Amino acid sequence: MFGLGVWELSLILIVILLLFGGSKLPELGRGLGKAIKDFRRSASEPDEIDITKDKDKDDKPKP
Repeated sequence: MFGLGVWELSLILIVILLLFGGSKLPELGRGLGKAIKDFRRSASEPDEIDITKDKDKDDKPKP
């Protein structure tokens, strides 16, 4: 993937564990998973179409 081996990944995991502590890791994982899920859902949904009329066009007097 990014050329990371086992030693690099384990070092990254140790640093994250030291920074955030063991109790915060489940919260971080849950938040990251939710963010990825929301991103995938928004990327796969079609764009919404606005079907409301423009007020500027309706307010002009007709000749």
